[in-house]
Amino acid sequence: MISIVPLTAEHWDAARAIYLEGIATGNATFQQSAPEWPEWHKGHLPNCRLVAVHGGAVLGWAALTSVSSRCVYAGVAEVSVYVARSAQKQGVGTALLAALIAESEAANIWTLQAGIFPENTASLALHAKAGFRTVGTRKRLGQMNGQWRDVVLLERRSSVVGI
Repeated sequence: MISIVPLTAEHWDAARAIYLEGIATGNATFQQSAPEWPEWHKGHLPNCRLVAVHGGAVLGWAALTSVSSRCVYAGVAEVSVYVARSAQKQGVGTALLAALIAESEAANIWTLQAGIFPENTASLALHAKAGFRTVGTRKRLGQMNGQWRDVVLLERRSSVVGI
């Protein structure tokens, strides 16, 4: 049985290892390294960060970051979801994203957005299953290892917050 619990500093080593697995695929993020806890903690919303655990092992994590410090965007956040390679295709991502959506709505967040490489078809499918819609593709948004990369922008509007 998978449990979804708040991500704390005690989980970060395992969560960071999962993040590094994602980075190694070349299709999860523009990031080339995973930060230590203090930096990661500072950059993410304090109440919307979760881990999936089973038998004491961290299987995946999900968290939100602000998209802007401007008050008009206080209810808009960007989603990150990472699942350990060994736990993929077992419903971990689905459980994490569903719990993150519930947490975000409890925190009065009305829009979640995600930027996903088009090659990351599993993440695109996961987000679509959770009610995200494709806004469009941002062509040549950034360079990674000398290559321009496109990013698909997705969003999910809450049906209970900001209506």
